[in-house]
Amino acid sequence: MAEGQEDTERSEDPTQKRLDEALERGDVAKSQEVNTWFVIAAGALLLMAFSGPMANGLATTLRGLVEHSGSIRVDGRGFTSIAEKLSLEVVAAVAIPLLLLALAAIGGNMIQHRLVWSTEALKPKFSKISPMAGFGRLFSKQALANFIKGLIKLALIGTIMATLMWPERFRLDVLVHIDPAAMLSITQSLSLQMMGAVVAVLALIAAADYFFQYRQWFERQKMSVRELKDEFKQTNGNPEVKAKIRQIRQSRSRKRMMAAVPDASVVITNPTHFAVALKYERGMNAPICVAKGADLIARKIREVATEHNIPIVENPPLARALHATVEIDQEIAPEHYQAVAEVIGYVMRLNRAVGARR
Repeated sequence: MAEGQEDTERSEDPTQKRLDEALERGDVAKSQEVNTWFVIAAGALLLMAFSGPMANGLATTLRGLVEHSGSIRVDGRGFTSIAEKLSLEVVAAVAIPLLLLALAAIGGNMIQHRLVWSTEALKPKFSKISPMAGFGRLFSKQALANFIKGLIKLALIGTIMATLMWPERFRLDVLVHIDPAAMLSITQSLSLQMMGAVVAVLALIAAADYFFQYRQWFERQKMSVRELKDEFKQTNGNPEVKAKIRQIRQSRSRKRMMAAVPDASVVITNPTHFAVALKYERGMNAPICVAKGADLIARKIREVATEHNIPIVENPPLARALHATVEIDQEIAPEHYQAVAEVIGYVMRLNRAVGARR
């Protein structure tokens, strides 16, 4: 039962690798309300900054069109020419605002996640056309959240607009009787007030919706214990296999080390806990450690040395110091030269004495 829960229950936070894979698939935390807010906020700023110049440009164009309407030819090439000219002037008047709106829409996406290039969403999937899957999406938690969010937006924005417009109801009644220039000024002022209020409300809705969408996305990326273990194996290798390889390497290293003990000049011991086998020949800069070990390995080094008549010298302080500072196939440290030289000198004198007796 516990193993079954490990395989199915997604209770663990996703790893960075899991999050990167989701990003590559195009699965990102995204709130449409953030995009909407960026576009509406940009629209409000553009209305404040460009409404005057844009309106003047369009008014000049249309005024000239009306004033010279009697002399404008609308047959054949004349109609095509006037249509092209009018289109270019309209596009020139609204080009910058439209470009800024497009940049605002792109910025609304980029502020939520970095740019993603993925074809995953274009791949055909049966779930996209399955009636059962569509029915499930229609009554899912996400659909319910979107429905409630829509009702809240409608209620808030409707209330704000009603609150703003109610004091202006008498002025709105007389707009049809005043000069069009004055009517445009009043309309612009009321529009800016409504858009400012809408932007403020949508900012709160967008922030709440983004945190909700992010939480939903993060929950989808959670992993089971089994998935964590599998990912760890894929990333770092199977721990059991790595332990076996390490064991084999250590075993081979010990065999090579023991094979070098018969070539040693002396073995310095603790006498039981540590053993360091040193090799020295004329012409060497300093003695070299050919084997070292503690406890069982130290005992094995002493046994091999005894079998091959390698001198064994008990010097606990020196044995401990050498075992801690020198590595296999490395020269001993300079601070140990004198102590090791005395040991090797003693061994060489001992060997000469044995040879003389023989």
